[in-house]
Amino acid sequence: MQLYSSFQDDLSLLEQRFDNIKQSYLPAIATSLWDFNESLVIVQLQGIVDLPDIKYVKIFNDYDYQAQLGNADIEVKKYVEYPVMYGDNLVGKLEVYADYQDIYQHLYQQAGFILTSEFIKIFLLVFFIVIIVNKLITKHLFIITKFAQQLDSQHLEQELILENRYEQKDELDFLVDAINSMRLNLKDEIGKLEEAENALLALNGELEAKVYDRTSKLADSNEQLQQSVDDLTLAKDKIVQSEKMASLGQLVAGVAHEVNTPLGICVTSITALKEKVVELQRSIDDEKLTKSFLVDTLHLLTEYQEIIERSLVKSVNLIRSFKSVAVEQHSDPEVVVPLAKHIRDVVNTVKTMFKQKNYNIKLDLDDELNVLTFPSAWNQVITNFLVNSHIHGFDGIKEGEITISLAEKNGFITLLYTDNGKGIPEEVKNKIFEPFVTTKRGQGGSGLGLNIVFNLIDAKLGGTVELLQVEQGVCFKVKVPINIANENTSLIGTG
Repeated sequence: MQLYSSFQDDLSLLEQRFDNIKQSYLPAIATSLWDFNESLVIVQLQGIVDLPDIKYVKIFNDYDYQAQLGNADIEVKKYVEYPVMYGDNLVGKLEVYADYQDIYQHLYQQAGFILTSEFIKIFLLVFFIVIIVNKLITKHLFIITKFAQQLDSQHLEQELILENRYEQKDELDFLVDAINSMRLNLKDEIGKLEEAENALLALNGELEAKVYDRTSKLADSNEQLQQSVDDLTLAKDKIVQSEKMASLGQLVAGVAHEVNTPLGICVTSITALKEKVVELQRSIDDEKLTKSFLVDTLHLLTEYQEIIERSLVKSVNLIRSFKSVAVEQHSDPEVVVPLAKHIRDVVNTVKTMFKQKNYNIKLDLDDELNVLTFPSAWNQVITNFLVNSHIHGFDGIKEGEITISLAEKNGFITLLYTDNGKGIPEEVKNKIFEPFVTTKRGQGGSGLGLNIVFNLIDAKLGGTVELLQVEQGVCFKVKVPINIANENTSLIGTG
């Protein structure tokens, strides 16, 4: 505000200078022009230029006279043109130009003076404030800080006191009272903590004794539990082995029954053939052999030979299928097999157990699929699926349909096993692959069939098995990663 007021004052002085030029210089210049006194005109113009803030003047008339003084390149802030009159005659015109450089310079000087004086005032004020604050506040704050830093459980008895205080309390006195109150509260709380710590130590002693006693009992219980787990594992292994042997026994019985039939036919045919040979020999010995008798006998012998050959071939196929299935799982190596043919052999062998029922078994298999795998694992998986369908799915049902499909896609074998039997009850669907889960408890069911399937597929074949939702019956999906056999790999299990 002070600088603005000074600026306005300088502008007023500049206006007064222009008025002074009009009143004082203009009549003298008119006389000099009338008398054509050029040197005097120059002196008068110099007087105008020497005035503060006037930087440039110019005079001219209609008689081609012109004179100018000063700097014509100034930044013009004010310009006035005066007519030069001598009496009633116009003898010329005077132009006066001014800028604010002197005004600004004056303001700069005044601003510097103001800033310097104000800085000195503020410095003195701050100096005295610091002295007063240090005496009245900072010194006491330092005492309070030092007291707080030294405050611990060993110095709670010492009270904080500030010296040379006024009778009327202020904020520092309130702070001192709060610190002293906090000191007393800490003292009480530390006493309570010490009592609680002593009680806790006593309780810890009691707890350690109880923990030792409980640990000893828990160790005994763990030993008993481990023994129970070992016994249960041993029992489970025995049951699994018994289950495998029972399944193998059923296969043996079925295969034996199937083999007995063609072998019986062979024995009957050989007996009849032997009788015909004896009759033929007798006719030769008695010299009663006729052509018609010889032709009939040879015809019968040919029929008997064909019957015996068909029966023996059927027996050989049954024994070969049984041999490919009934291999000890743990000794079975990983070999390259034509998996579709292998599954057909398993189905042909296992279905001998189902002679009392009429099952339609549909096979949709990829015959070109030769894989490096464990044949016995697939034997057990297919066998358990078929036996489960027979025992559970078609319990009380004489006819049924079973579908087995096998395909390879994206490096995985996918096997779908489906039957249209009774299905699996809802209460056991979520735990069907757990051990000892069966719907025929006490009726010969062990609950290990699907658990064995799960373990074989997961651990040995490295795949997954899941139960899919179908409208009727069951559908199991087996997905196993494979190694496809190349053309140079010899196939095992084709003989």
